[in-house]
Amino acid sequence: MPEIAVTGLGVTTAVGQGKAAFAEALFAGAHRFAVMERPGRQAGTRFVGAEIPSFAPTGRLAARELRTVSLTGQVLLATLEEAWTEARLDEVPAERVGLVVGGSNLQQRELTLAQDRHRDRPRFLRPSYGMSFLDTDLCGLATAAFGIRGLAHTVGGASASGQLAVIEAAEAVASGRVDACVAVGALMDLSYWEHLGLHAMGAMAPESGADAPELACRPFDAGRGGFVFGEACGALVVERVGARPAPVRPYAQLSGWSVQLDGNRNPNPSLEGEVRAIGQALERAGLAAGDIDYVNPHGTASPVGDRTEADALLAAGLTRARVNATKSITGHGLTAAGAVEAVAALLQMRHGRLHPTRNLVEPIEDRLRWVRGEAVEAEIEHCLSLSMGFGGINTALCMSKCESRRA
Repeated sequence: MPEIAVTGLGVTTAVGQGKAAFAEALFAGAHRFAVMERPGRQAGTRFVGAEIPSFAPTGRLAARELRTVSLTGQVLLATLEEAWTEARLDEVPAERVGLVVGGSNLQQRELTLAQDRHRDRPRFLRPSYGMSFLDTDLCGLATAAFGIRGLAHTVGGASASGQLAVIEAAEAVASGRVDACVAVGALMDLSYWEHLGLHAMGAMAPESGADAPELACRPFDAGRGGFVFGEACGALVVERVGARPAPVRPYAQLSGWSVQLDGNRNPNPSLEGEVRAIGQALERAGLAAGDIDYVNPHGTASPVGDRTEADALLAAGLTRARVNATKSITGHGLTAAGAVEAVAALLQMRHGRLHPTRNLVEPIEDRLRWVRGEAVEAEIEHCLSLSMGFGGINTALCMSKCESRRA
């Protein structure tokens, strides 16, 4: 298999837009958790989340064009712009560049607002609704703005969508379909309906978190009570090493990956499925559990999910690796989470530093090497990032310093 590396990153979250701001917030353990205020998010409720306060839009579309683009679309374009520019993808022939957008049902809040506005006059609905309600409109938007001609599609894997997009992009490059492919974990714009549904099933942190929003998100802590939503989008440029004469310095090689299913419609996690995903990713990378220096887990703060994932890390033999939880800082980006957390892992690898896990006062498992109250220095040669999604989806992504792989 050809060597495949990540050459560009883009990120937009509530704690910052761009790699520099994001890394600074990570290492400081910053947050923006509060009662959410974006229109269409609450229905007499007080759900806590982390909303993006502002962001610089792409310059590839005129302001009048951007007015017709959803929040999800605007954030996607801005995030893609950063990764595209860093990887110098304008140098790659358009027909050799691909795009994979991770996520489905991505624009629910804006669709709900449009439906509410036109409920009594449905025939005044804007014609563009007939196109914009489709997730594939995001592919069309991005390929038109950036001139992508290779391939473009969406992949839905619930909360594993972002990492699944990275894996699909890597496989597109490995197969030779394209030389470079951008994987985007898109912002999942939840409406009050989705919040109510997720709260009813017990997946989300309770509304009582509004009394102390900064304490609501508690991955792997004994006091955890469910996930806290966080707006986010992450983009990674994946390319075949040696495909162009003047290569970009890579962040790391994608050395191994795996997608494993539980054969289960329900939201409950599977220890066996998570262990299989970890094992296959390590095997593909040619690594043992003891070679992994750092694990970025799924870590949503779900009572059952965190316990199962901690057990999976132990069963897979990952007791030497340092572990932290990015969602304690960003919140749970759902479809974006896997891509954003891969970006976080790669930035930590490059900086030689691991961010703290907020609110980890009483870890549920003492046999794992948690990074807790403050950032720590760490040499990371090989790391593992994990994602899980409703419907029994387990993914694992192994990333290695290119120098380590050549050695």
